[in-house]
Amino acid sequence: MTKGHPCVKNAGRFHLFSAVLTTDFDYPLPPELIASQPLADRAGSRMLVVHRDRGVIEHRQFRDLPEFIRSDDLLVLNNTRVVPARFFSDDGTREVLRVEPLTPTLWRCMVKPGKRFKLGHTVSIGGCTGTVKDVLENGDRVIEWDQIVDEAKHGHLALPHYMNRDDQPSDRERYQTVYAKTEGAIAAPTAGLHFTPELLAGLPHAFVTLHVGVGTFQPVKVEKIEEHQMHAESYFVTAETAESVAKASRVIAVGTTAMRTLETVARDHGRVVAASGSTDIFIYPGYEFRAVGALLTNFHLPKSTLMMLVSAFATKDLIMQAYEEAIRERYRFFSYGDCMLIL
Repeated sequence: MTKGHPCVKNAGRFHLFSAVLTTDFDYPLPPELIASQPLADRAGSRMLVVHRDRGVIEHRQFRDLPEFIRSDDLLVLNNTRVVPARFFSDDGTREVLRVEPLTPTLWRCMVKPGKRFKLGHTVSIGGCTGTVKDVLENGDRVIEWDQIVDEAKHGHLALPHYMNRDDQPSDRERYQTVYAKTEGAIAAPTAGLHFTPELLAGLPHAFVTLHVGVGTFQPVKVEKIEEHQMHAESYFVTAETAESVAKASRVIAVGTTAMRTLETVARDHGRVVAASGSTDIFIYPGYEFRAVGALLTNFHLPKSTLMMLVSAFATKDLIMQAYEEAIRERYRFFSYGDCMLIL
């Protein structure tokens, strides 16, 4: 790559382009458009349809999705299952977010407040005692428990901060796709929250797994986006899914996590094959897509890596135009909000 042009290690194939700034992906959002509660009807969301080839935007309902799916298309969905990974100490003064269970009793965690989690300090959750065994460079802690913590009883869903509320019993079912299967995610693959079993059954589809990790909560703090470091997340693609992808004329990723999984495997193997591993792929403008031909996704936070991903897929100008239209038409934003179909 020519000197002076950005290139991200392991980020896929990129065209040459000038430095892009994080502020290029900012936009003003009225706070009342943030969906803090889900609709009663999963499939009741609105769907903004963006036609990349014509630069046309139309307003539809999610139930109209089958009209855009051809018989030789394939929807690829992320079947990860969200686990209750947020815990509070028995005295209510400390918080632990389990980032990765190294073993059932040894966790890598984000903690709050950090000063209460110094090396050797202990914390009690549900009568279980955890001891801080290591303080990692990024501020995470490694905590060892004297017995297995009852996740079902003491764990909470780590709802995104912008919902500005704690989880409720109803979130245990609603902040989960109807096809969720493989446990391991901290956050839901939210584009899939719109599907009902009946709607999905009528569409050609296959599954991948990517456990959505703590990176989904991390803001981009650098000025130049190519300097941002992504967190790694584990993924799995079955032989059955790889075979279905190979036969499809167009692959439609349901969510950015499904897209990142498919693009990682295509980058590493030249095409989508059965594979597993971890990925820190960072997709931003200049990226050359190799596996995905269309994308169903929710609306994303300003200046986020996901705004950069959709801008790479549909051009930044078209995405910003679509977001302006969605705000003007009072769409609901983020995890429990409406969706966008990019064709």
